[in-house]
Amino acid sequence: MKRALAGLVGLSFVLAAALWWLNVRGDGDMQAAPVAVNRATLIERGAYLARAGNCQDCHTPRGAAPYSGGRGIPTPFGTVYSSNLTPDAATGIGAWTAAEFRRALHNGRSRDGRLLYPAFPYDNYTRIGAEDADALFAFLRSLPAAVQPNRPHALRFPYDTQLALAVWRALYFRPGRFEPQAMQSADWNRGAYLVQGLGHCSACHAGRNALGATRDPAALAGGLIPLQNWYAPSLGAQSPQPVAALLQRGVSDSAALLGPMAEVVLHSTQHLRQPDLSAMAAYLQSLPQVEAPHARAAVPTPTQLQRGASLYETRCAHCHGDDGQGRSRAYVPLAGNRALQRDPPANLVQVVLGGAFAASTAGNPRPFGMPPFATELSDEDVAAVLSYVRNAWGNRATAVQALDVQRWRSSVRP
Repeated sequence: MKRALAGLVGLSFVLAAALWWLNVRGDGDMQAAPVAVNRATLIERGAYLARAGNCQDCHTPRGAAPYSGGRGIPTPFGTVYSSNLTPDAATGIGAWTAAEFRRALHNGRSRDGRLLYPAFPYDNYTRIGAEDADALFAFLRSLPAAVQPNRPHALRFPYDTQLALAVWRALYFRPGRFEPQAMQSADWNRGAYLVQGLGHCSACHAGRNALGATRDPAALAGGLIPLQNWYAPSLGAQSPQPVAALLQRGVSDSAALLGPMAEVVLHSTQHLRQPDLSAMAAYLQSLPQVEAPHARAAVPTPTQLQRGASLYETRCAHCHGDDGQGRSRAYVPLAGNRALQRDPPANLVQVVLGGAFAASTAGNPRPFGMPPFATELSDEDVAAVLSYVRNAWGNRATAVQALDVQRWRSSVRP
């Protein structure tokens, strides 16, 4: 009995040591990196990188001081609140060193060694180089200090414990560095660095498992964004020039970026330099196109199509045209629209119910919008009109079910 107990205690120590090691490995060099540029240039570079990472979107609640934190990020496990990144010594990062900030990006550990939740996408930011991390830190330290205490997270047990987070990290997080591919061009490597690291595109476009870990982040094969019920499609095999232009303007002759992606364009990609946009597009073009598996092969019934056609004529044709051709860069064409025929049709339901606007950009300063129909159309109406447009003018797609509309309606913002 004593021998068994001693063995159990020894095994516990071994497991605890392994768990500790898995969470501190890769902490990296805590010494300051050499700075080869003057401070003004470093701050300017950091400001650009912060745009590329869209840091302000999560760290600035509406009406608050920039980067002062406190924005709630809903997850299936509760709400995580972003932290204050201004240089206030008591509530922000004013007492941090550049090395401590670098460790937070690279290994997801706070100044006091506390493990950070992956709503802060350090599984992507671990690829950010030391010089870029120091530039980001210099930019954040240049901001006006905002006295804003960090708000405690509202997570359910056991997800609110450091032990649960340590186990999750041991299973799913591996600190690393971006390694350029010698067989690829400089543009491809720059695009890969931005997409995999600062851009953290896999946070939405790779989908997540039941424990919130990103599925196959390198593939960017698409997935449903938890709690938002927007579908982030596969990003593989994109044509470089249209993608670069779309990320800059938010619209093209045949598409518009709406929902969560409109916020990315508004705060991030429209501000990127053309060579970086082209590099990102070149990298995405090299990825394989992966279509989401069809959950069903439901075919719309003649009754559903007839109902949908009637609704389209009275509600949609004025903007999108009787023939579904729309108007260039104003109302998206529906005929032959690939995104319209994609499964699952979650984004279409979100747009019809909640309405949507593309981002206001230099290339599209006054975007046209889609009005919301949540209070005017029933679940059956939405399913019917979407089933119709997904199968009119040469389109071919599965039927939209009223049950799906009901399920996705719950996440539409009022």
